[in-house]
Amino acid sequence: MANSLRIGRLLACFLALFASLCAVSSAFAIEPIKISRDDVALDLSGAVEIYRNQGENFQVSTAPGPDGIVRRIEVEANDKRSSGDWAVFALANTTEQQIDRLIVAPHFRLVNSGLFWPDLGSSRIAAITPSEGFALDRQASPDADVFLVTLNPGSVVTFIAELSSPRLPQVYLWEPEAYKDSVNSYTLYRGIVIGIAGLLALFLTILFVVKGTSMFPATAALAWAVLAYICIDFGFLSKVIEISPGNEQMWRAGTEVALAATLVVFLFAYLNLNRWHDHFSYGALAWVLALVLIAGVAIIDPAVAAGIARLSFAATAIAGIGLIVLLGLRGYDRAIMLVPSWAMVLLWLCGSWMAVTGMLDNDIVQPALGGGLILIILLIGFTVMQHAFAGGALHQGLFSDLERQALAVAGSGDIVWDWDVLRDRVVTKPDVSLQLGLEPNALGGPARNWLPVLHVDDRDAFRTTLDVVLEHRRGRVAQTFRLRGADGHYHWFGLRARPVVGSDGEVIRCVGTLIDITEHKKSEERLLHDAVHDNLTGLPNRELFMNRLEAVLSIARTEENIRPTVFVIDIDRFKQVNDSLGISAGDTILLTIARRLHRLLKPKDSLSRFAGDQFALMLLSEQDPARIAAIADAIKQAIGAPITFARREIVLTASVGLITWTASQASAEDMVKDAELAMHQAKRFGGDRIEPFRPAFRSVGTDRLQLESDLRRAVERKEFTLAYQPIVRLEDGSTAGFEALLRWDHPRRGMIPPSDFIPVAESCGLIVQLGLFAMQQAAEDLASWQKQIGDVPLSVSVNLSSRQLIRRDLVSDVRSVIARANLKPRCFRLELTESLVMDNPEQTGHVLAKLKALGIGLSLDDFGTGYSSLSYLTRFPFDTIKIDRSFLDDSSPKRDVLLRSMVNMAHELGMSVVAEGISDQNDALQLRQMGCEYVQSFMFGAPANGEAVLKLLKEQYPLAQA
Repeated sequence: MANSLRIGRLLACFLALFASLCAVSSAFAIEPIKISRDDVALDLSGAVEIYRNQGENFQVSTAPGPDGIVRRIEVEANDKRSSGDWAVFALANTTEQQIDRLIVAPHFRLVNSGLFWPDLGSSRIAAITPSEGFALDRQASPDADVFLVTLNPGSVVTFIAELSSPRLPQVYLWEPEAYKDSVNSYTLYRGIVIGIAGLLALFLTILFVVKGTSMFPATAALAWAVLAYICIDFGFLSKVIEISPGNEQMWRAGTEVALAATLVVFLFAYLNLNRWHDHFSYGALAWVLALVLIAGVAIIDPAVAAGIARLSFAATAIAGIGLIVLLGLRGYDRAIMLVPSWAMVLLWLCGSWMAVTGMLDNDIVQPALGGGLILIILLIGFTVMQHAFAGGALHQGLFSDLERQALAVAGSGDIVWDWDVLRDRVVTKPDVSLQLGLEPNALGGPARNWLPVLHVDDRDAFRTTLDVVLEHRRGRVAQTFRLRGADGHYHWFGLRARPVVGSDGEVIRCVGTLIDITEHKKSEERLLHDAVHDNLTGLPNRELFMNRLEAVLSIARTEENIRPTVFVIDIDRFKQVNDSLGISAGDTILLTIARRLHRLLKPKDSLSRFAGDQFALMLLSEQDPARIAAIADAIKQAIGAPITFARREIVLTASVGLITWTASQASAEDMVKDAELAMHQAKRFGGDRIEPFRPAFRSVGTDRLQLESDLRRAVERKEFTLAYQPIVRLEDGSTAGFEALLRWDHPRRGMIPPSDFIPVAESCGLIVQLGLFAMQQAAEDLASWQKQIGDVPLSVSVNLSSRQLIRRDLVSDVRSVIARANLKPRCFRLELTESLVMDNPEQTGHVLAKLKALGIGLSLDDFGTGYSSLSYLTRFPFDTIKIDRSFLDDSSPKRDVLLRSMVNMAHELGMSVVAEGISDQNDALQLRQMGCEYVQSFMFGAPANGEAVLKLLKEQYPLAQA
């Protein structure tokens, strides 16, 4: 009995403890939402508790039932879309009747979707498990997860939702009929919006077809992008095409990127930013290309692509404000007309920002923003249409404009061409028939009357052009054609006309101007002919010859019976003919040679003049080596035949190089180069010979080519320096000046003698650049020495080349050198050799007179070694002659007499004398006794660099420095 009492007490304590635990559990249990029959739509979003990362099995306490007891239930995930996240909420039926409701979780909700990495929507709830009763039935819906729930009278049911995505933007409890009515009403609204958007896109596309400027396709593209965005946002696209689950985000991101890109294109095209600002074109192109790349990112990560697209849209809208204000202040009409549309864009952008950030939370926001896009496109469409149909009305002052245009046409002398399409009658004022020598008004009447007079190659183009204008009812006629005159010759005309469209949309007239461009066409033909032919002989030039040879070689690679032979012919010593007889005589002789060579050709062969006295011949008519050799001999004989000119008989010779094509020649250029190498080899052997090409010739002249290549780089790398050889006074042994000598320190070959590189520099044209460098450097060095030792009587001499002497800019170059160095002109001297002076005495005398007028000194170098005449010497303004060392090295007894005569003659002409190459003191003493003022030789000083020269001068002029 005692044991029974103890057991009873224990059970009582246990029940009391269990009741207290239940009370504690009910305190923390979920709070149920009470519903009644009058509740049409309840937002459950705030009452839903989310549990993250709970795995496939989830336990939770239920809401207290009618008896106040809190229970624990466990749910197992049964859907592969489950994310491990769960949502829990409870509903309580406070009525005495059974209630049916729909639990609705939309897939996408723009509100609070986020600006960066936005939520682009997906399936939200995989399944819902009630704490009691039957499982919920999922209702078919493409836009939301919908479940039908039945609540018994007085029941409290806890629902555990298995989430298929981490976010659950909204959960609504709908009365079924009310939800159906809501869906129907939104469907009607969405259908209207999509219909308007589709019509706008279609209409703007048609407008683009009618008006082909860039503004209209850009607007049409924007309209189509808006239509695509609305179709995705309203779930219409999934009804047209099948979109697999999980791809909705990619489609939505793609349409947002398209919307951002087309807005950029529209703004750029509408404001016509590329008209005056090219950098806008590059910026817009880069922007659009970046968005196209972002569209590719939408396939991998739609959220990132959508976030960037939203930022791009906002940036475009903000940039548009600046552009519209800037261009509007400048009076640009398009910018001003875009202000209302862009204000709508900014308003829509502000509303969208408030929606995606959650500041504006309402179910109407999302469809309202979609409708707002349509209003924007509608307003933009009206703005664009205003441009499309502007200009159709008559403006004040039209008739005065017509009068001005008529005066302009009359003043230009153009022919007015008027085709009355309805009557098929062409009128030209003035009558073009008279200009062609035809009967008056011969080309009047139907347009077909022009066909017999038109050139046969121009008839189809003329007829087709007029047909196209009539068919398309727009465009311009811009055509050139030939009309045959009464004498049978053709005249070129240019027709520029445009159609006039009547009220019924058909072309009623075609009016324009007709211009006689015969002389212009002839000039073009002459220019084309001169571009590829030699002006003197009329033969093809090098470019045309190479083009023909390349074409023949392309055939020779496939046809075995075609083996072209190339001759390169150079007239030996032709320069002497020009020097002795004159250039005009040389041209006459070249024409005679060209005619003689042309007589040797057969129809397949081709002759060309490459340069001055150089010809090239392509032989196709002969393949046999013996016949080719005979042709070569005939060429030599034709050139060697005497030419009578001005009662003189001139006999010329030629160096001929030839090569016959083989498969080893890669191109026409290589073949001609090989023939030229053979010709140069013939010249090296003394000329007047025929030399077939041999591969060994390619190595000849390689050193010269390498030297020329190194020489060009040396100029750029400043490898050249100057060495100064003193010019000494015989009277007291003091330094009177220096001769600047060019030195080249090659990085690999060391010092290269001037005798090696100066001829190469002259042949390739670099001598002018080297000479200018020598003059400038020498002048600057002398000016620097004089600053440090004082204004002592010093001069610097620079040698002048033939190419420098014939340049028109020589005098201005010397003037510039002296001015830049701030040097006195009397301290600067130029040296010229006798042979250089006598090449062209008249030109030389003219140039030297201008140089002397600058105040500089002029020295005649290597005096006595050339073939000059004393009468010429008196004509040139030299103030110094330099006796060549060959006279001092002469050991004959007449040397002293000759030297004394030179010195006396120079003094009589008012010139000073410099003796070069003195080797002993006896010669120096003798020259001093003869009256020679200066000497220059290694005995009195070797060439030295600028620093050594400065040191020497400081030792000689110590007082001047103080």
